[in-house]
Amino acid sequence: DMQNMRRRADRDVENAHKFALEKFATDLLPVFDSLERGLESVPEDDDTQKPAREGLVLTHKLFVDTLKRFSVEVLNPKGEPFNPEMHEAISMQPSDEVANNHVLNVFQKGFTLNGRLIRPAMVVVAKEK
Repeated sequence: DMQNMRRRADRDVENAHKFALEKFATDLLPVFDSLERGLESVPEDDDTQKPAREGLVLTHKLFVDTLKRFSVEVLNPKGEPFNPEMHEAISMQPSDEVANNHVLNVFQKGFTLNGRLIRPAMVVVAKEK
């Protein structure tokens, strides 16, 4: 009994260390989304906005690298099979491009922290015509 209690306590301490950043990481996700929307709004071929785009690209890369350093991984499942444990389907759409029950489009990327889902990817799933 004592050995089980000791193992359980050790596991609880390990999980507390692994997932201590969960709330903080979750609060940072809207910042990631805003950077992504900013990148989408600045055209790549517009020379007048080239410095702004380069700044956004570098900031986005720095942000993603920082998340990775703390074991937060981005889920971008476009083209992958739909996984209800990691993805949230917001609609289904007929498609010839992608196989049935595969992710056709990603509206919002998902995230994991040390393998634990902290936000599912919001996706459109392909279905047969």
